[in-house]
Amino acid sequence: MHEENKTRAITLLALCIALNIVGSNIALMLKLPIYLDSIGTVLAAAVFGPLGGMLAGGATGVIVGATTDLYSLFFMPVQLLTGLVAGLLYRRIKPGTWRSNWWLAGVISLPGTLLSTAITVILFHGITSSGSSMLVQLLLGTGMGKTMAVFLIQVGTDYLDRFITVYVVALVYRALRYKLPQAN
Repeated sequence: MHEENKTRAITLLALCIALNIVGSNIALMLKLPIYLDSIGTVLAAAVFGPLGGMLAGGATGVIVGATTDLYSLFFMPVQLLTGLVAGLLYRRIKPGTWRSNWWLAGVISLPGTLLSTAITVILFHGITSSGSSMLVQLLLGTGMGKTMAVFLIQVGTDYLDRFITVYVVALVYRALRYKLPQAN
């Protein structure tokens, strides 16, 4: 890789991590029922493939977990899985094909939903720092079982989060594809 392209790639990867950190902290501070912590992970996966996505997601988990939200460390496997799945999908489908965004969001979110449900139920008994925990509490108040309540909320919030993520990534990718050789 040419030196200038290496510098651009490292800069973009750092930007992806920063994007995750900012999104994560906005969602945490506002207690949003979505997470906004994987836009950079999915963007890195779209540009650099599965390893790039996993690197951005893993770094995000460590940095956010060590600075503002300890829960992020426990959910780092979800970031890694999201980066892997998105990277594999974007090998076949270029971001920016608007018709595919709705199902891409579903395919990217489902494996992470299953994993995050297990982590939330087993390690945290259904309650985390996320705003979606309030929704879980509402379902638990109806008499629903903990695992089902967490899963139902995770399905909805993860899908909405990844749907927003996939659209933002499509917009950014379209702007970047002329700037970075690996995005073409």
